[in-house]
Amino acid sequence: MDTVVRTSRGEVRGGLLDGLHVFLGVPYAAPPFGEGRLRSPRPVEPWDGVRDATAFGPEPPQVAPPTTGGPGEGASGDWSEVGEAFARVARAAPSQEVLNLNIWTPDPAARGLPVMVWIQGGMFELSSTAAYDGSRFARDGVVCVVINWRPGAEGFLYLDDGIANVGLLDQVAALAWIREEIAAFGGDPGNVTIFGESAGAMSIGMLLAMPRAEGLFRRAILQSGAAHHVMPASDARRIAGYLADLLGVRPERAAIAEVGVKRLLAAQTRLKDALSADPDPERWGLEIVSTMMPWQPSLDGDVIPAPPIERITSGAAGDIDIIVGTNVDDWRLWSLVGGVLGAMTDEIMTGPVERYGYQSLAAYGLSPEATLAAYRVRYPQAAPGDIFALVQTDWWMRLPAIRLADAHAGMVGRTYMYEFAWPARGLGAVHALEIPFVFDTVGPDVPLFGPMLGPDAPQQLADVMHGAWAAFAASGDPGPKWPRYDLDRRATMRFDVPSKAIPDPRAWEREFWAGLR
Repeated sequence: MDTVVRTSRGEVRGGLLDGLHVFLGVPYAAPPFGEGRLRSPRPVEPWDGVRDATAFGPEPPQVAPPTTGGPGEGASGDWSEVGEAFARVARAAPSQEVLNLNIWTPDPAARGLPVMVWIQGGMFELSSTAAYDGSRFARDGVVCVVINWRPGAEGFLYLDDGIANVGLLDQVAALAWIREEIAAFGGDPGNVTIFGESAGAMSIGMLLAMPRAEGLFRRAILQSGAAHHVMPASDARRIAGYLADLLGVRPERAAIAEVGVKRLLAAQTRLKDALSADPDPERWGLEIVSTMMPWQPSLDGDVIPAPPIERITSGAAGDIDIIVGTNVDDWRLWSLVGGVLGAMTDEIMTGPVERYGYQSLAAYGLSPEATLAAYRVRYPQAAPGDIFALVQTDWWMRLPAIRLADAHAGMVGRTYMYEFAWPARGLGAVHALEIPFVFDTVGPDVPLFGPMLGPDAPQQLADVMHGAWAAFAASGDPGPKWPRYDLDRRATMRFDVPSKAIPDPRAWEREFWAGLR
């Protein structure tokens, strides 16, 4: 049975699935091509008649998904399945209406339902909505929205020409559309929670500090990402110059836009290959060498007027309720997938950045020998690859999350912190593993995440975690067993079987990294 909803731009026809109303591929901004290529999003043009919204919309232009390598020592399952799954959901479709979103709602005729908006990860190079099923949130009385936005150079090319971070502005445009239209789908535009993982959570860290995002959401959940990783404008401008050189055009927006999507994506791939082959900070900038992300938010002075963590510390987003957290073994996934886990040595970790790039501890502002010694004392049984994964987890995820929670604690908005600790067989509690638990989609056939979960994923944990996210979206309180985070106790919910709140579980890491980058 079809469901027709009227928006301010025209009518859309969704489908009914298991008693829930689903609207897919709904445009929230005009196609970012032609005059709009590499520029800020523009409003959707109105349409006549009823627009079909029963199939996923096209994805933004993006590079091919990363190779996953082999399963590696001690890993379960065939990691090629993960790469194939990502290829299926990330493949770009030919249509140009790539700025679209998907909506799951229990009833478009309802009034005042809480709204959750998912911003997916992908290293700021990938953007796909098809792996995320919001039906369980709708089942539990929440209107769930999943948005596309431009990654890579399409979204984060910086030329110091007054246009910057258009991928983040896509997210702002989607949130503005939701504020204007979501009531027609049963949602409360005044009760919007944004939630995301990895680059999606880092995006939310930017949105918390962006003046243009003020008033567009009430709550935020940041999963394995926070408000620290932002590229200096000088580095971003340098990357744009290298891209223009590879394309053989002037480093100007119009000239780069004229080359077409395929050439631009090919040049992005060549640029990333060059970064991997020659990770010299003098050439690329230390932020790019340490993150291996040439396309990410840049500190342009306008869209992002100052380092986001500094603005949050000064009171930006002080009225927003937040949940922020990480996975115990976050970076172990990438160490395993990239073949680093078994190949890492002390020589590499303590070697020069110019030779070893992000695998050198010096890339993170650390004294390599002292850091290696400290982590060896803390983790005496850890192999070199495990120590590297621990340092990477702390630098990328754990410390930024703690610093965000510390900055936000004590403000009007409530602060909660978590750690996801359930270990998948042969993997651990790795990056992105919490996502199917949040969405309550822990079956083995779930796109992208099924091979990670294996056969042992506990439904009990999905019930607890998904329930906490839905409760937080409804009221700002994730449940009575999860106390607020403050600087005295630093209460942290550890999600496992069973789940429980514990005080200050990362005191050693917090103290070791105090004052470090």
